[in-house]
Amino acid sequence: MAEAKTQKNSADVQSFFDSIEDPARQADAVALDAILTKVTKAKPVMYGEAIVGYGEHLIDYAGGVQKPWMVLGFSPRKTNTTLYLNGKVEEYSDILARLGKHTAKGGCVHIKKLGDVDEKVLAELLKASYAKK
Repeated sequence: MAEAKTQKNSADVQSFFDSIEDPARQADAVALDAILTKVTKAKPVMYGEAIVGYGEHLIDYAGGVQKPWMVLGFSPRKTNTTLYLNGKVEEYSDILARLGKHTAKGGCVHIKKLGDVDEKVLAELLKASYAKK
């Protein structure tokens, strides 16, 4: 079986945050880090070049192979920030209905800026998702 393209690595999370060119996106990343660190009580770790992950659990791949992967994470991209949940977004539809402006598909929630969502509801979503680990 081929290795996953995005791997956990030892890159420095703070250096990654510092490299984000857009000041608003950088501020959102730092704020999300604080929220996710509080929710998970886990140290952030880089996955690939642009995903910050929190916690770790085994996930099942085809052929019965299990590999470690982050429980929650996010990636501050140029047009939006992607939040990686544990499970499918449909499992959290009641919380997502109260979140604010976002899109969701698969296991990801996309927000343009942190100010578009209710941070208390976001923390509730992240807690519910993390509890499923």
